[in-house]
Amino acid sequence: MYLAITEIDNLISLLQLPFMQRAIWGAILMGVVGGLLGSFVTLRSLSFFSHAVGHAALVGVVLGVFLQINPTWMLIPFTLVFGVVVLYFVDKTDIASDSILSIVLSGALAIGLILSSFIRGYRGNLMSVLFGDILAIDNTDLILTLILLIASATFLLSTLRAQILLTLNPAVAQVQGVPVQLYRYGFVLLLSLAVAIAIKAVGVLLVNAFLVIPSSTAKVMTHHFSRFLVISVVIGSTTSIVGILTSALFKLASGPSIVLVQFVTFILIFGAFKLKIKPT
Repeated sequence: MYLAITEIDNLISLLQLPFMQRAIWGAILMGVVGGLLGSFVTLRSLSFFSHAVGHAALVGVVLGVFLQINPTWMLIPFTLVFGVVVLYFVDKTDIASDSILSIVLSGALAIGLILSSFIRGYRGNLMSVLFGDILAIDNTDLILTLILLIASATFLLSTLRAQILLTLNPAVAQVQGVPVQLYRYGFVLLLSLAVAIAIKAVGVLLVNAFLVIPSSTAKVMTHHFSRFLVISVVIGSTTSIVGILTSALFKLASGPSIVLVQFVTFILIFGAFKLKIKPT
């Protein structure tokens, strides 16, 4: 009992520190962004796309460390260019999209691993970006996340009916006069930027889960689109906060803690909604 009280007191003390407060705000903003964009990622079956962008971002991370530039500033342009180029390849070839993604992802990973072998000495920046540390985010990261949130919400919510139609049936959307290509590339740019920013919080290896798990959990709970969107955002933000508090309380890595909380939430909700024992 005394140990539990001591841990809670330590957590309260931690919450008063500026870096912890930034982490909480970052978790809220990133959770909302992840829930919002992740909803469309799930419905449009783009989870492998975000997975590819996240893992290929290793090249941007390594280039940043190699050139002694803040990896975040290398990640942003790299992921944006990578996302657009991959979508262009998918549109312009007859090869299946998952094959294109696998090819480009494998090539980018190979380049990243080879470049990493040339890095000598301290690799702390590389490791922190690979595995994530939301406690290390600064005011610049918060501003970037807020800008991304505003841009994403403005783009998606102001064109929501067209986005839904595009999600359900791109061919019908095209006939109805929806600028399909513009919206597709616009969404890919936002998604790539979200991956680049979220990597610092949860790492290259877990960033896809950060986007997919909250929306997948929401999809289990409802098939009504507006409720699905709201629940996804709520789950994304609340599980991020709980993950940070869990990492602080039990002295665990913050990125994996957030994703673990999201995973446990998905399992519990899936069990509650899909595995109910029906009365005989």
